[in-house]
Amino acid sequence: MEEVVIRLNQKNHGAFYLMLDNEQVGEMVIGIENGILTAYHTEIHYTQEGKGLAKHLLDGMVAYAREHQLKVKPLCAYVHAQFKRHPEEYADIWLQE
Repeated sequence: MEEVVIRLNQKNHGAFYLMLDNEQVGEMVIGIENGILTAYHTEIHYTQEGKGLAKHLLDGMVAYAREHQLKVKPLCAYVHAQFKRHPEEYADIWLQE
């Protein structure tokens, strides 16, 4: 079963980690500052690619952003592509500059 966990340092930089059977199989590197969650990079372990696991990380990040009333700046190519494909789904959190 997949689980998404977040770990942040004192400067609110860190990542969401995708855990599968207690093993890390993916991560989304982020930073949070002034009410903005910046998504920098998403990566899934090569042995797990093509299984839709990046979407689990995206869903976890989106839930966190909504829960903490953050806007999301999608610098990550994957996150940006998903926001562009489904703008209505992410309109409430998407920081478009």
